[in-house]
Amino acid sequence: MWYVFFSEDKAGSMEQRKAARPDHLARLQALKDQGKLLVAGPCPAIDCEDPGEAGFTGSVVIAEFDSLEQAQAWADADPYMAAGVYQRTIVKPYKKVLP
Repeated sequence: MWYVFFSEDKAGSMEQRKAARPDHLARLQALKDQGKLLVAGPCPAIDCEDPGEAGFTGSVVIAEFDSLEQAQAWADADPYMAAGVYQRTIVKPYKKVLP
């Protein structure tokens, strides 16, 4: 089943985000390579593709796992969580309808 991950950044965590980004992206690439990643990306803090110093407020990922427990465990092990970037991640089942 698909699951949506809503992650919220801690204020002032941009430096930690930059430092942990390669490990964070490697995990997403692994999901993509397995055909289990629908979409992933950050949420800019301002209405702009490249927010610069404004940074990001969090991230959204939609990925496939066998269970909610597996999805939550994957979220809990995210390098952004370990680095103190995310203050929390909400994981919910997701039903893809379109396209």
